[in-house]
Amino acid sequence: MSGMTVIAGLALLAASQPTQTIRIWGPPAMNGIVAHWAQAYSQLHPDVSFELVMKGSDTAVPGLYSGRADIALMGRENDVVDDNGFSRPVGYPLTRFAITSGSLATPGKSDAIAVLVPKDNPLEGLSLSQLGTILDCGTDAPRPSVSRWDELGLRGEWAGKPIHVYTYDLATRTGVYLQHVVTGDRRKMCWDRIKEFSDIHRLDGTLEPAAEQVAAAAREDPYALAIANAAQAFDGLKLVALSKGQGKPYVIPTRASVADQTYPLARRTFAFVNRRPGAPVDTRIAAFLRYVLSPAGQSTLEADRGYLPLDPQSAAASRAVLDGK
Repeated sequence: MSGMTVIAGLALLAASQPTQTIRIWGPPAMNGIVAHWAQAYSQLHPDVSFELVMKGSDTAVPGLYSGRADIALMGRENDVVDDNGFSRPVGYPLTRFAITSGSLATPGKSDAIAVLVPKDNPLEGLSLSQLGTILDCGTDAPRPSVSRWDELGLRGEWAGKPIHVYTYDLATRTGVYLQHVVTGDRRKMCWDRIKEFSDIHRLDGTLEPAAEQVAAAAREDPYALAIANAAQAFDGLKLVALSKGQGKPYVIPTRASVADQTYPLARRTFAFVNRRPGAPVDTRIAAFLRYVLSPAGQSTLEADRGYLPLDPQSAAASRAVLDGK
């Protein structure tokens, strides 16, 4: 069946026959790590098989409320469409918990959003609020819009020079997430200074990620502010440290700062289950998800070469949600 992978008894003895199937729906980018989890879990529990339908984050929640999926996975935050799509037919909200950190800079794997400038630009750090003033031109914005480099404290060559923003298409899920964190979903962007880029499929079938296009454009512009990922910090571009707010540290994206969420624009992946209020999660589903959140399950992420483990505190918090605490 197109889009469906069945992993059944990956290490079974010939005499063993799986008797339980766990159905997981989610994005194609998570297919590899979910397959690793399923294989490892089946070796421990030969009576469990897995059915994976990895067609996209947008299809995962519908699979859950329609009863065709036991677990919905998403490589992004859930939104009002997901929440209402689930709660309206079933009458209660989704149960959500984080299962991995996003990647540092692997496109498509919830990669952290990075801010970059040309290497000779003296800017070292921005707060999320400052980044918001660069992007947000609403007349009712919390702070006046910033359009020039000297308004960020730069002098000399940059005094009076305009800020040119190169970024992801703001209508994509990455763009929506950026607006959510930086501008609070205001969506009143400074379009006169923003140029957007989307993934492009070349004629030979290969993909040119938006982040690469953003960086290529920024390398040609001495007054560029690029919003891409950390992998683009080369050939004349450098990372800008970000701060969550006044008194908070300035942090650049690294594997460690993305995994522990100290980097302000780090992302995560999430699992969702259909749990009635006051009722426990189905035993077989809960057992698998506890494995995913265990040290053994999180260490399996090393094989993925993209998604990063949760920090121990976040893994414990997710287990508490799973246990109904």
